[in-house]
Amino acid sequence: MGKQCHPLLSGRRKPTSNYSHGFSSAEMESLASVCDTILPSIPFEEKQVPPAGSNKALEYFYKASASQAPIPDEVAEIIVKRGLIEALILTRVILLILSTKLGTFLLCGSLCWSKKWPFINRFSCMSLENREKVLQKWFKHSFVTPIRVAFFYMEAVCLFVFFSRVDENGGNPAWEAINYHVDTDQNESYSQKERPLQKGIIEAVYETDKTLLQSFTQKGFKVTQHSEQQSVLKINCDVVIIGSGCGGGVAAAVLASSGQKVIVVEKGNYFTPSDYSLLDGPSLDQLYESGGILTTVDGKMTILAGSTIGGGSAVNWSACIKTPNSVLKEWAEYQKLNLYGSHEYVSAMETVWERIGVTENCVQEGFQNQILRKGCENLGLEVERVPRNSSEDHYCGSCSYGCRKGDKRGADRTWLVDAVNHGSVILTGCKAERLILERNNNGGLREKKCSGVIIKPLSNNITMKLLIESKVTISACGALLTPPLLISSGLKNPNIGENLHLHPVLMAWGYFPYSNSEFKGNAYEGGIITSAHKVVTGYSNERALIETPELSPAKFGVLCPWESGLDMKQRMLKYARTAHLITIIRDRGAGEVKLEGRISHKLSPLDKENLRAGLRQALRILVAAGAVEVGTHRSDGQRIKCKGISKKELEEFLDTVYPAEGAMSQQEKWAIYGSAHQMGSCRMGINEIEGAVDENGESWEAEGLFVCDGSVLPSAVGVNPMITIQSTAYCLSKKIAESLKKEQSS
Repeated sequence: MGKQCHPLLSGRRKPTSNYSHGFSSAEMESLASVCDTILPSIPFEEKQVPPAGSNKALEYFYKASASQAPIPDEVAEIIVKRGLIEALILTRVILLILSTKLGTFLLCGSLCWSKKWPFINRFSCMSLENREKVLQKWFKHSFVTPIRVAFFYMEAVCLFVFFSRVDENGGNPAWEAINYHVDTDQNESYSQKERPLQKGIIEAVYETDKTLLQSFTQKGFKVTQHSEQQSVLKINCDVVIIGSGCGGGVAAAVLASSGQKVIVVEKGNYFTPSDYSLLDGPSLDQLYESGGILTTVDGKMTILAGSTIGGGSAVNWSACIKTPNSVLKEWAEYQKLNLYGSHEYVSAMETVWERIGVTENCVQEGFQNQILRKGCENLGLEVERVPRNSSEDHYCGSCSYGCRKGDKRGADRTWLVDAVNHGSVILTGCKAERLILERNNNGGLREKKCSGVIIKPLSNNITMKLLIESKVTISACGALLTPPLLISSGLKNPNIGENLHLHPVLMAWGYFPYSNSEFKGNAYEGGIITSAHKVVTGYSNERALIETPELSPAKFGVLCPWESGLDMKQRMLKYARTAHLITIIRDRGAGEVKLEGRISHKLSPLDKENLRAGLRQALRILVAAGAVEVGTHRSDGQRIKCKGISKKELEEFLDTVYPAEGAMSQQEKWAIYGSAHQMGSCRMGINEIEGAVDENGESWEAEGLFVCDGSVLPSAVGVNPMITIQSTAYCLSKKIAESLKKEQSS
């Protein structure tokens, strides 16, 4: 069944009357007043920043308030739909308390006093000035940490909704004021109707119980009704792969080309360049895990993970960096994993490099990368070109929402096309519920044997579940979802869900006004990552990697420390010319994920020192490039004006820079960490004590069950991991293919 443009990326919000968040009217009154405090209406004459857009646009922006309908309803809906249960409960309790006079007095003190009986105001009845003072106190003082967390959560969602929501024409009135526009250009050579995976795709969103059976039958798969459970369809294949990203896509291509009948199961949907809208709200909702609003349980780390056909490769920033030799040596010698010291792995990297069309030059760099390069050159620091899986003249700053130009060659446009061309079927909109594990009667070393997976379609039009029986089952749903699937299916290896590495990220920023004509364009334009600088001490001690990020207005607003409503609007007016540099570290600390959505992570002392070194270097680079102001996203609004600053004054400022703890800490100063790389949670090991899977990627507990994604990596890589994950998957799937061929010929 074909389609034109996927309606899920239209960008339109639902009518106000259809919200189902369940907040009471009292809670909504409090929430609206919180939103109004975070981003209030301000008299236009108070402007202190020259407009980037027209006076009319600037006037609208200053007068707009986040309390305007339907923004509070959308905030409530996201909190209910995407938030951790603890955050939801805490938020609703505090909003309910603030809806009463006594509760407001307990939380706000004398700021809620009134001159009229009964001399106490509810939070919503307090003046804007006093409400702002209350929020400033809560954000700063550690003795109200739970309240701080709740209001930080509301603030982040409020700003995200305000700057990401669009009208029926796909626009947001605030964007003109901050000089932001969505790039609607598209590669003219790319056909609007081209769907490279069409002949192998089965999309549950367009199927029913009857048509789903027919679709599999038409594609040559044996489908029968389950003998005991009539509500279950049984499908037979050689290999079932759960997940279609960097690991699953490669495995599907290799195994299908070796003659195996392969089914790929993907929770997300299938989109092509003509489907992408590049709009924050709908794109995050449909292309990312948990709608792009996923955090660790302590709220310290925000995590981005792809959840669509192609997985992370469809939404990543295109950086293609081979596994560093030092990491390969560590894995081969210290962890005794021969694969990473072999010619086979080096050859796999070259194969991957060629298949995804990596180019090593960039014709035109964007605003942020120009600044990174110039700052490094002025300081005499080495700056490297970052290879990308796109053409040399690719100038798309929105590939994190899918490459609308069709230039980036993710798994959806390479490996999965190969798989479909060799007869694979890709089933979208379906979630793996549990693996089918039985007692192993083959006399092997493993107690159990995996014979397939139970799949639940996410479409309301399908009532039946699917039982996919296979000779080999591969979990490739990523380091965040593979462990929960294995654990909920009954596996017990203690390494499953442990050793989670996230490549923690902190950012530094620098403001470059339009009067600085050396750097052309805006922060959101151009290739996302085309240059990088390694922070090195001594001869070879790499401490951090400095690159540039993609930051939409909504993400920028969430990251900015909130000091006042006026300050937030002034910061947003500088959005288009604020360059960001990210500090990525190879984390030695680790975390765990054993239940879906319950992620933890802890930095080691060395991690904190490396983050500090990276942040300080990033700020030096921004100053050297000519920024008029630089800072971090620490909660106290840490920043410094650069005009006329001496080297001594800069170093004194840098001495105050450190990686603050997250919002849940008892510290007055805290920061938001980010992560877009997840690794190691089902690591490979030479035995079941050292790892969850062996050197072939096979579970130590269940024969026929393999893991083929970033979770098998022994530790963090220290660089963007796409090439490492795909190369590892290539080697593992080659071994699986050889094993199946031997089995079939015997």
